[in-house]
Amino acid sequence: MDSLDSQVLTQARDWVRAGHRAWLVTVIETWGSAPRPPGALLVLRDDGLVIGSVSGGCVEDDLIDRVRRGERVARPSLVTYGVTREEAARFGLPCGGTLKLVQEPLTDVAWIDEVLARCARHELVVRVLDLDTGEQRLEPATRDDAFSWDGHVVRHVHGPRWRMLVIGAGQLSRVLAEMALALDFEVICCDPREEYHLTWEVPNTQFTREMPDDAVLALQLDAHSAVVAVTHDPKLDDLALLEALKSPAFYVGALGSRANNAKRRERLAMFDLSQAEINKLHGPIGLDIGSRTPAEIAVSILAEVVAVKNGVALRQKKPDSQVPAGGVCAV
Repeated sequence: MDSLDSQVLTQARDWVRAGHRAWLVTVIETWGSAPRPPGALLVLRDDGLVIGSVSGGCVEDDLIDRVRRGERVARPSLVTYGVTREEAARFGLPCGGTLKLVQEPLTDVAWIDEVLARCARHELVVRVLDLDTGEQRLEPATRDDAFSWDGHVVRHVHGPRWRMLVIGAGQLSRVLAEMALALDFEVICCDPREEYHLTWEVPNTQFTREMPDDAVLALQLDAHSAVVAVTHDPKLDDLALLEALKSPAFYVGALGSRANNAKRRERLAMFDLSQAEINKLHGPIGLDIGSRTPAEIAVSILAEVVAVKNGVALRQKKPDSQVPAGGVCAV
């Protein structure tokens, strides 16, 4: 679950418990170039306040106007925008765009507490809403599950935020952490060196002075986790890699030249790692964009992390780079 969805659900719960009436609005289907994907959320309060987004603003304005005019649905209901080209233009939808929403009144919000708690434990959960009966329930989910709508039942998958463990607290790490935060990653920096701990000043991140292998184990990395080792010190980077490469983390990368990366792979082969696990390592790290400065290197690294997260082919790698198996899609 990204931070915006978490904010929407948290605010919805708090508004209801403060005595307000509120409605949760979910994008369930789109056609054409609709601006928000299925699953996007918005909560609408009885006085017209909103948190979240289901379009670019015009649809939100119409929903607010409906509530203020007294159109307050008492059960889950469908709302469609952009049926005609004229209406699509009126609501600011791209040419041919159509947006179908479900608007539901919030009464019992205990399910929100449960969803937020499960996500905080890095679990996946699906909320099942039956529009015919108004009944809803929570079920465990897997990474193969996706948002779906069959005309009667909405299945909305909520999951933990993507998180990034950064090994090392140098200048590159600080820039990398700030950019990762902007991309909605939860960021944890690990560096046991006293002089680096004292100078880490990146708001909204976590910092641990554990040894890198201990930090990896403590985080219990899952398929929503990335590990980026950038200390240039094998004693620290390799410790993290030895454990991270055995984990389900979707991305594990380490800073270094092709020559240093080859030596690193030789060192890793001396430990209890299989060749398949070693082959998961992204190194040299990042996409080839001619980066030189810490900020440019951070862009290169994050571009690769996002590409892997989104299942996009890593076409812009440096020549002769070793790319993890499955890391490049067929062109």
